[in-house]
Amino acid sequence: MIGTLINVGTVLAGGSVGLYLHSALPERFQRIVLQCLGLITLLLGAQMALKTANIFILLGSLLIGALLGEWWRLQDRMDALGHWLETKFKRGDNDRFTEGFVTTSLLFCVGPMAVLGSIEDGVSGNYKTLAIKAFMDGFSALVFAAELGWGVLFSAVSVLVYQGGITLAAASLQRVLTDPMINEMSAVGGLVIVGIGLMLLEIKRLPVANFLPALAIAPLLAKFI
Repeated sequence: MIGTLINVGTVLAGGSVGLYLHSALPERFQRIVLQCLGLITLLLGAQMALKTANIFILLGSLLIGALLGEWWRLQDRMDALGHWLETKFKRGDNDRFTEGFVTTSLLFCVGPMAVLGSIEDGVSGNYKTLAIKAFMDGFSALVFAAELGWGVLFSAVSVLVYQGGITLAAASLQRVLTDPMINEMSAVGGLVIVGIGLMLLEIKRLPVANFLPALAIAPLLAKFI
């Protein structure tokens, strides 16, 4: 769990610095920074998605996962959690708490480094991958908090639950997940990240949380196709 705890610490530290900058930076600078993040997020997601070895696995995973997510109303539930946290911990007049929580929770938890790093940490105690991810997430939390406010800090809870859970289940996951399965799961995660990029650029607001079941569908399809 050391790697996950480091990751949680960097998100909290980076987010705290970002909150200070939120009051120091003019709005036009905050806006251009968020647009830069949106472009980089699009690129990162596209690079991950293009690593798929079978476009039909990608398509099938996304369709099945999105239907399940819509059925379970995952986006609504995540928004509701964000709104609940907002009522408990919101500070000042920033009305983007939920957006900050949901956006950064997905961004920090969806990706190969979160999965692979957590498995490595749980099986061998090697937290190098998560330490690298922690540095990246800390910087991202700084920038996002400067624009979106307090909600970003609470994404640390999502990181703790998600990566910590994978670490605790690492021995079982290592026996089940093969490299092709992880590769397809990462490709689907890339498409989810593309959706986040579109939201940051205010091009299209997608219910990205509803696509999360696709991350579980992808390795299953990769195993049997």
